Amino acid sequence: MDTRKITTGPDLVFDCSVAGKDDAPLVLMLHGFGVSRHFWDKQVPALAGAGYFAVAPNQRGYSPGARPDPRDLDAYKIDRLVQDALDIVAAAGHGDKRFHLVGHDWGGSLSWIIAARHPERLRSLTMLSRPHPASFLRALAMPDGEQKRRSGHHTAFLEPDAVPKLLANDCEWLRSRHMRQGMPKAATDAHMSVLGNEAAMEAALAWYRSSGPRQPLGPVKVPTLYLWGDNDDTVGRVAAEGTAEFIDAPYRFEVLRGVGHYAADQVPDRVNQLLLEQLRQYAD
Repeated sequence: MDTRKITTGPDLVFDCSVAGKDDAPLVLMLHGFGVSRHFWDKQVPALAGAGYFAVAPNQRGYSPGARPDPRDLDAYKIDRLVQDALDIVAAAGHGDKRFHLVGHDWGGSLSWIIAARHPERLRSLTMLSRPHPASFLRALAMPDGEQKRRSGHHTAFLEPDAVPKLLANDCEWLRSRHMRQGMPKAATDAHMSVLGNEAAMEAALAWYRSSGPRQPLGPVKVPTLYLWGDNDDTVGRVAAEGTAEFIDAPYRFEVLRGVGHYAADQVPDRVNQLLLEQLRQYAD
């Protein structure tokens, strides 16, 4: 696995983990909040070994070379983030060719949107943790309040003092959460090497601060694999299981018993097995 700087435009240079032959079928892997491109460190080499070209970027704000001023929230609107993903595919040499897409957490949110808006671009979609947005919104509105409680930290991230709180005591809040969710310490250290500074954290929270009301998203018409750990602290069973109603394509839902929010770090071998099964099934 190598690190490659991929340039998509003026002041947009993304640090990417890459492996495999450049002309092999592309697998784009998008990380979420609280982690980084290193979330996929166990997947990228495995994909290359199986004959794929894997690209896992530090996304907008996480890469120092692709970090607009986080006070400019328009620069972090979701359409910009979605376009970054498509531009990285093009800049990696795959133009408008079809590719496999893998997303987690915020990267999963982008992936659902890409799949809904650009189904013709995708061979397959693999999702870790993040349910379909329509299922998530429905769960948020339920009177038991369970999903709303799980998502309460999103509101805290909008507070003016959120960054110093997250950075306090060597990022204690994130480190503790990672540990409770089963992430190995070495993986947390790798993520904090990217995110554990004021500039990166401000930019990461700009993703939350720039997001407006969620736009309705129709059924996804791309073959989809959804991996959900039943110990996930942010996504409850109702939102996860409800995702099936919003997939109008071949769909596989895998529950990872005892696994938390960060499956790729916690059970990488199992994730690799399921991911490779999905990619091989939808090679054309």
